[in-house]
Amino acid sequence: MPPASPPRYIGSEIYRASTYGPKHPLAIPRVSTCTDLIRALGWLGPAQFVEAPMASEAQLLRFHDAAYLAALRRAEATQSVPPEDRARFRIGADGNPVYRELFRRPATSAGGVMLAAALTASGGIVHCPGGGTHHGRPDRASGFCYLNDPVLGILAWLDQGLERIVYLDIDAHHGDGVQDAFHDDARVLTISIHEDGRWPFSGAAEDRAGGAARNFPVPQGFNDSEMAFLLERAILPLIAAHRPQAIMLQAGADALEEDPLARLALSNNAHWQVAAAIRDVAPRLVVLGGGGYNPYTVGRCWAGIWAVLNGLDVPARLPAPAEAVLRGLVYNRAAGRNPPAHWFTTLRDAPRAGPVRGEVERLAEIALKEGIAA
Repeated sequence: MPPASPPRYIGSEIYRASTYGPKHPLAIPRVSTCTDLIRALGWLGPAQFVEAPMASEAQLLRFHDAAYLAALRRAEATQSVPPEDRARFRIGADGNPVYRELFRRPATSAGGVMLAAALTASGGIVHCPGGGTHHGRPDRASGFCYLNDPVLGILAWLDQGLERIVYLDIDAHHGDGVQDAFHDDARVLTISIHEDGRWPFSGAAEDRAGGAARNFPVPQGFNDSEMAFLLERAILPLIAAHRPQAIMLQAGADALEEDPLARLALSNNAHWQVAAAIRDVAPRLVVLGGGGYNPYTVGRCWAGIWAVLNGLDVPARLPAPAEAVLRGLVYNRAAGRNPPAHWFTTLRDAPRAGPVRGEVERLAEIALKEGIAA
């Protein structure tokens, strides 16, 4: 069933032509592909779309250091970074390049997520695929993330007086920046399902971050059946026990099998199942993007999440305008030279069922033994 009031979609044209550089994994169109697909499918009513504002300095200072923000502004203005800023703030280092919208793009993502928190002050659902930069630190860039918009959005909810928030992260990479930001804050339960042994090499099952975090480091080849198992046996009970007033879902698409930067094996059905399972659990839901480095799989996944949030049926075959969006993409990795037909003609992947391995069962057992998913 569709929600009582229509979900909102927060987007911006800043993402359309913005790129981290031709050889960077984020040289691909992601948010614009999602938005274009949703519009081509006729799924975005005029009252549902909201333009993401650029966050103000005061808003960003709620989490980020003033000296770091000044360094980001300097790097954007000069398109260069002095050695001392590179060393201190990791701008222009570690996969965090200097590019044209270095400050404006992450500030727009942050503004969008904080707007999502404001729009849900009295309840509701917001999809903000430009958000999800979960590695950002208060005083430095990390993991392609210059600011941490999930943290800023959660802080906006806390400032509204909320006391029970769940942050659920299904990106292939551990949501380390969000976990660390709320290390000892019992009001915010962070849950991360991520590939074991993958950068940033954190998020062990035993890592509780002062009791306010739960981590599920899953093995390579993690499949749809295993995601469904964890969701039913551990994630949903965990969320229910916290009795959340708000849920934020970081739906990074790099956990999909076709993504080049991880080795998990999910289909987009798994992401849609998670979104469907939590949609009506709390009065407030904000869904973010995150990782994802194949434009076809990212756009199709996030557009499908919008369908789930609105209770819409996904067509078996895309109409011509939506197919044209996908055929217009350019993807310079090997997989983009001869894309499979379904990347153009469908949103839904074929399900990727498989055995539930012992490593995954043990992750749920850890939660059960600690009495957090009874």
